[in-house]
Amino acid sequence: MNTLFDKIWDAHVVQKIEDGPTQLYIDRLYCHEVTSPQAFDGLRARGLKCFRPGQIFCMPDHNTPTHDQDKPIEDPVSRKQVDTLARNAEEFGLTHFGMLNPRNGIIHVVGPERGLTLPGMTIVCGDSHTSTHGAMGAIAFGIGTSEVEMVLATQCILQSRPKTMRITIDGTLGKGVTAKDMALYLMSKITTSGATGYFIEYAGEAVRSLSMEGRLTLCNLSIEMGARGGMIAPDETTFAYIKGREHAPKGEDWDKAVAYWKTLKSDDDATFDKELRYDAADIEPMITYGTNPGMGIAITAHIPTTDGMSEVEKGSFMKSLQYMGFEPGESLLGKAVDYVFLGACTNGRIEDFRAFASLVKGRKKADHIVAWLVPGSWMVDAQIREEGIDKILHEAGFEIRQPGCSACLAMNDDKVPAGKYAVSTSNRNFEGRQGPGSRTLLASPLVAAAAAVTGVITDPRTLM
Repeated sequence: MNTLFDKIWDAHVVQKIEDGPTQLYIDRLYCHEVTSPQAFDGLRARGLKCFRPGQIFCMPDHNTPTHDQDKPIEDPVSRKQVDTLARNAEEFGLTHFGMLNPRNGIIHVVGPERGLTLPGMTIVCGDSHTSTHGAMGAIAFGIGTSEVEMVLATQCILQSRPKTMRITIDGTLGKGVTAKDMALYLMSKITTSGATGYFIEYAGEAVRSLSMEGRLTLCNLSIEMGARGGMIAPDETTFAYIKGREHAPKGEDWDKAVAYWKTLKSDDDATFDKELRYDAADIEPMITYGTNPGMGIAITAHIPTTDGMSEVEKGSFMKSLQYMGFEPGESLLGKAVDYVFLGACTNGRIEDFRAFASLVKGRKKADHIVAWLVPGSWMVDAQIREEGIDKILHEAGFEIRQPGCSACLAMNDDKVPAGKYAVSTSNRNFEGRQGPGSRTLLASPLVAAAAAVTGVITDPRTLM
């Protein structure tokens, strides 16, 4: 009768407070430089240590520059945040993967690729895109600074139990359609608040067919639907991905772990608070046209008109289009863009670079395009070079930058200037997200690659 979520949640309940939240044990806390300083200050003020330092992993990612990482960070605010995390990790005896450490990168890329994120775990981080880790069959969600302090001190958190939702995507994905397109399609259907208060389990043939990287992308974007998190039941794809990774169980422990992980699936008769079903055949390569991730269309479609909208809806819709410089009812195909960004915890993995390279191979970057190609970690950077992807990209006129969150958010040097258009593989397109006045069009690595070589918004299927 239990869902996958129920099984993991119930296994981690320490105590239930009557008419209040649940005290939940946390297996893994990830700390980055943005949301942790006040939490560590809180411990100091109360004379507390970290309760289980071995379960806590720290690394800078938001403020790290994606060039010249061997030199001091120029921006004083960024430098202070990165240095403070290093000092806090040392003082409290925590594992810290600093800049240029081969294990450094975006925390939501490094966790799975190092085998730190495993099925059946509860995982938190002071970052909303912690939902990414749910792709491994874990309960993973973002928390606030005061909650980071609570987990540092007790390895537990007080949480209200969310409702459960299952989104099933049946059938087979078409040519050029990726996990990113699935997520943008879902948001265009249920809006950015359609899953508020829920934890999503993704199911169905189209979800099962995704690689681990694709699943990580899909779960990453759960938060953009308003969900507390998203998850996918572990299966052979998951086990094959984890096996042999640095922190993965070994030998007999591996066999025991897999036997347990195989039980982590929703029972056939499990009931969810809400069920939604979609057909993969209806999903095309997607692109956003507005200022929230739910404002997306198939790349060949037209921006909606205001027909049937209430005055309130119309007002916010037109404000968004005005910011973007678009009109209701127009097509985006052929629109000139200025920047292309491949990276972020959404699409900074090796599969994303393979996809991008497959489309630019034998072509040249459009002259006016500024392209930022940013691996999600040093491990991804190494894979790019091992597979010769770097050579394909260099021949096409692209350069690979150093790992970090980069242009996903305007917290480092990689900012899109005001008024410029960026086709971005990141997760958010709010006003000013990639720099004050910047205009962001969210898309998959294939759509980004097509824009990079043509200089305009292009259906990648025409180049495949």
